[in-house]
Parts: sequence; C-alpha cells; structure tokens
Amino acid sequence: MEKVYLLLSFAVAFIITFASTPFVKRFAVRVGIIDKPNEARRVHKKPTPLLGGLGMFYGFIISIMIFSNVDKSIRGMILGALIILIIGIVDDAKQLSAKVKLPFQILAAVVLILHDVQISIISVPTFISESGVISLGFWSIPLTIIWVVGVTNAVNLVDGLDGLAAGVSSIACMSLFCIALLVGEQEVALITAALAGACFGFLPYNFNPAKIFMGDTGSTFLGFILSSVSIMGLFKSYAVISIAVPFLVLGLPLFDTGFAIVRRMAAGKPIMSPDREHLHHKVLDMGFSQKKTVGIIYLMCTVLGLCAVVLVSNGVLQAVLLVLGVILAALIAARVMGMKKASENSLKTEEDKKA
Repeated sequence: MEKVYLLLSFAVAFIITFASTPFVKRFAVRVGIIDKPNEARRVHKKPTPLLGGLGMFYGFIISIMIFSNVDKSIRGMILGALIILIIGIVDDAKQLSAKVKLPFQILAAVVLILHDVQISIISVPTFISESGVISLGFWSIPLTIIWVVGVTNAVNLVDGLDGLAAGVSSIACMSLFCIALLVGEQEVALITAALAGACFGFLPYNFNPAKIFMGDTGSTFLGFILSSVSIMGLFKSYAVISIAVPFLVLGLPLFDTGFAIVRRMAAGKPIMSPDREHLHHKVLDMGFSQKKTVGIIYLMCTVLGLCAVVLVSNGVLQAVLLVLGVILAALIAARVMGMKKASENSLKTEEDKKA
C-alpha cells in the first residue's frame, strides 16, 4: 500500500499541475504579470507570462494533503512554503529587491525551525568523529537558516532557460526519492514524489519555447521545499554520510550560486546583482542551442544525483570512482567536440578564402 501511495502522490501532483497551469497562464496574462525581455542577460525573445509556480504549488500541496501524514514538521514546511509563495508572487508582479525578499526567506526558515525541522546533527565518516555523528547544538539554528536560504536562492538563480529549473529540481527530487527509500524515510519519499510530479506536470508548458515561466513564485518554492525535505530526514539519518549527500543532489545550483557570489564580490558588486555569467550562459556561449544546453545541464545533475545514490547504497569508494569516470568521459567528449569545432572553423575559413 505504501508503494501505491508513492505512485498516487506523484500522479495526483502531476495531473493537478498539468490541468491548472493553463488557468494560471490566463490569469497571469489578465493581470499583466508578464516577463518582458528588456535586459541583455535575458535569453527569451518575446513576452512570456509568469506565475507558473502557482500550478506546481497547487499540485504539490493537494497531493501532500491527501497522501501525507501531516505532522508538525510537514505543517512547518507548508507554512514556510506559503510565505515563500506569497513573496514570490509579489516579486513576479513588482520586481522586489533582494534586501526585501531576504527577511521573508529567513522567516520561512525560522518557521521550519520552530516546527522541529533543522540540522541538529550530521553523520560523518569515523575519521572525523569516532561516533560517526556531530551534534551542532546552538549552531543548528544559523546553519539551518543558511541552508534553507541558500538552496532557495540557488534554484532561483538556475532558472535562466526554458525548462531548466523544473528539470533540475525534478532530477534532485528523484535522487532524494531513491535515497529516502534506501534509508527508510517514507514521508520524505512521498514528499519528493509529489514535488517531482508537480515538476513533470509543469514541464510540458515550460520546455523551449516556453508558454509560461514559473517565475520567482515557482523557483523559490521549489528551492524551499528541496531545502526543507533534505533536512527533514536525510541529515538526521545515521546511515547516511549526510554532509555530502544533499550537496551532491543539489550540487549544480549550489556551485553556480557559490561561484556567482565569489565572482561578484571580486568585482565589487552586490552578491545578489544579476549578471550573464551563470553556467547556463557559459554553455550557451559555447555555441549550443537552448535545448542542448538544458540537456547538458540535466545530464550533469543526473550524474551528481547518481553519485549521491551510490554513496548511500555502496559507500564512498564507488561514488568517487563514478565521479572520476564521468569526469574522464566529459573531458574526452569536450576534447572531441573541440577538435570537431576547430575543424569546422578551419573549413569555413578556407571556403571564405576561396570565395
């Protein structure tokens, strides 16, 4: 029966999101909440409705209310998600500054903490601690806030191409789903199944060329739920090297955000100022189309997710070998693609000379 609930959780979230998104699109157009490509960093060329995250929220929340055992921790997650959703809607409509949004994101994290969702302990290799566990004590509060706010904004920042944030989030959900099953976290598995269903239900409208964008309403909502679910169970599991697993699952958004912070600090710019230097921009600048760029990033996230699953099921050595194998394959592929591109450029130069 539990497996049936997991499947139904995914299916209900998918169906409701898929069915409600066209209504959300019409509503966004009617009230004028539309993203207009008036900045150089924008990739899309025509005005596109925002608020697509509302459809995902409807699908997710209804599925959770039907199939989940809504205990104190899940109530905290839902209340925090409502705060994030509301400020996301206002941001899509009014373009709020980071200074305005940050206090509300911190408030949502505090709501989680008040409902006993926090990083109170982490399991680590025995060479770090003989017991295999580190108790964080008071530091659990600031660390939880930093984690929640960091992941929330990381998913938001990766939302730069059609289908990117929803696809990356769905891959993270599926990775967390597999890990939750491995460590016996049934509620976490159900939540991630519902969130994956919501992402898949939205993607048909968001693939290039996108009919609707999720906006900050959706990207911050996805980031908040992913940050919450990763500390509801996985960080508390003694069987998981929990300090590594969430960072692998959410590795690409976190890396992109961390690199953006360092880059902007080095340039003397505010760390939340927008630019066109994110990973997806770099891949686009290599000459790939939007669809191919999204596919490449999907593949990277899938590899990181697989590494996290292997780490939990088979240990560190197998995960490291998998990472090294993928890196080697990526280097070979990049070398081949570089040689092919150089050959094409050389051929084009010769043709230009003949002309």
